[in-house]
Amino acid sequence: MKKNLLATLLLAVSYSLGIVAQQPRWQMLPDGAIEWKTEVHAPHYDHLEMSGKQVSVVLRYGIDYNGAFTVNKSMVWPLLRTIPNNTHASLMRRYDWNPLDVITVNGRAFTDEKVDNIRQKGILTVESSYDWGGYGKCKLLRQYFPSTDLPALVENYALVNTGGKILSVEIPTTKNETLTDPKFGVNGTYRIESSIDRDGCFYVQPGDTLHFTAYIVGYKEGQPELRIDGQKEMQKRTAVVNQWMNNLVLETPDPIIDRMFAFSKIRACESIYETQGGPMHGPGGESYYAAIWANDQAEYINPYFPFTGYQYGNASALNSFMHFARFMNDEWKPIPSSIVAEGLDIWNGVGDRGDAAMIAYGASRYALARGSREEARQLWPLITWCLEYCHRKLNAEGVVASDTDELENRFPSGEANLCTSSLYYDALNSAAYLAKELGEKATVSNTYRKQATELRKAIENYFGAEVEGFDTYAYYKGNDILRSWICIPLTVGIDERADATIDALFSPRLWTDNGLLTQAGSETFWDRSTLYALRGVYAVGETKKATDFLHRYSATRLLGEHVPYAIEAWPEGGQRHLSAESGLYGRIITEGLFGIRPTGFKTFSLTPQLPEEWNEMKLKNIHAFGSDFDVEVVRMSPQSVKVYITSNGKKQTKTVKTGETVSITLK
Repeated sequence: MKKNLLATLLLAVSYSLGIVAQQPRWQMLPDGAIEWKTEVHAPHYDHLEMSGKQVSVVLRYGIDYNGAFTVNKSMVWPLLRTIPNNTHASLMRRYDWNPLDVITVNGRAFTDEKVDNIRQKGILTVESSYDWGGYGKCKLLRQYFPSTDLPALVENYALVNTGGKILSVEIPTTKNETLTDPKFGVNGTYRIESSIDRDGCFYVQPGDTLHFTAYIVGYKEGQPELRIDGQKEMQKRTAVVNQWMNNLVLETPDPIIDRMFAFSKIRACESIYETQGGPMHGPGGESYYAAIWANDQAEYINPYFPFTGYQYGNASALNSFMHFARFMNDEWKPIPSSIVAEGLDIWNGVGDRGDAAMIAYGASRYALARGSREEARQLWPLITWCLEYCHRKLNAEGVVASDTDELENRFPSGEANLCTSSLYYDALNSAAYLAKELGEKATVSNTYRKQATELRKAIENYFGAEVEGFDTYAYYKGNDILRSWICIPLTVGIDERADATIDALFSPRLWTDNGLLTQAGSETFWDRSTLYALRGVYAVGETKKATDFLHRYSATRLLGEHVPYAIEAWPEGGQRHLSAESGLYGRIITEGLFGIRPTGFKTFSLTPQLPEEWNEMKLKNIHAFGSDFDVEVVRMSPQSVKVYITSNGKKQTKTVKTGETVSITLK
């Protein structure tokens, strides 16, 4: 016993020191899931967020020193608003409630658990074994997931009798109710119910299975009680996860990148809440719900939704832009950074973050990729207002001034930052394409293109600098420390300093095992800048570097110690699974690897960046530009590739040089 304990402790110390790190903790399964097999019961803990239209949950789960499963359920009900009704005013509760604590098998509690494996694919599944000697044996399967459309966390249980004796399972009547303090609820008292759907004594024959469901649900006062059907809820969740994974399918010689891309669509698409202000995509993280931001939603995720084929995602994108449009004004005051509380309030606590540039960038790209003239016409006033706002904010040197950037004074950004001007540059180019599609006068497109040309020169003159020995960009005037956001110009087609910028990004001053540091010499990293950087490095043709680092990043996030999605930041937030970052991961593929750049309702430019080690890559079931189409890239020689575009049963074939841009018109 002492030897076993010592071995366990030594193994745990080895894991904590990174000594035993040869194999990833998780493995990929043929059915599209990932699995953590637990032959060695060293303790390990992780956290995962999952969401539905009325609920989100962060599961803090793991395996303890005895090999048993542990879980804490952090519940969030975005539509149950608390007082004060601000950004963070969703009803939240953390529970250690374990339904198994009240259930007995042959008169004994559920003890001596050994977890066999834990799996993930939009549902957290735990398989465990119990051996009580003469009292019997069983397998237990748990499934944790949010309801797709009800305010409930669902826990399905399947107990399989694996021994030779009948198991007598006693489930007591379990229905716990909590009434919250009415003075803290916008709608007064809220009712939280935790329950098990079955009670009584059940005899499970050898080889047979007993199913039951537990759930935690939140209600407004007066709402009728819900009947939660665990199997029906699982079918709904499985169906929507399969829908996300079966649209916009990536096939490459790298299965880790393929799987990470598939998983990223789950987190990107699930975090949309059916608020009184319409569908609102929210970052999550036990903080950000029933609200929208100019960066997370307008800039990061909305331009991606048309490609996914998720109509509820498109609806949330259009809804968010129309919320921002409410704040256009003749005095040219800034649009709020965030619209919160289901659309009833705003947050602009740090002033102008360059939000108009973020909105113009996202709305114009979304409108083009969506391919809907009606939606584009709705968005056009917002786009043109934001562009004019940015134009009015140009300083004497011709770049856009703002109070701060999207990091909101966590790090210095000066009076004008590289990110805002780069986004404005891209928005001008997109608006020029969009003006033509909408039948605007030629002078409109010409003006925007002229302004973009002038801005590009101003960006070079104002931000171009030698920083720490790299001929790259100063993030703001006077900045002499490398910053991760120097990657932004690469993503919008500004490549004058591409080589030195890439060298700086991948230098030990910025790149770590967790991606880019926000600022050289710090310990802080935000995945969003890493995801932008990888997209930008592909965009300028440094395919080998981009692929090597994308593979390493994907393996860490999908199969490492904290899985399975892109994260927000560290140390802030403890690496929360904020949802829009998963959209940014997807855009590495669509805009970086395949180089899709919207140019019209039915047209786009394509710059395929096929890695040297790959002979082909495919992106199938793309839902954009009003079409459903596939893109296949096949190597013909070291210098050329053949591109096949299949849409509506028709195939276009183009032969291009490696890294060459080709114009595509869908028919």
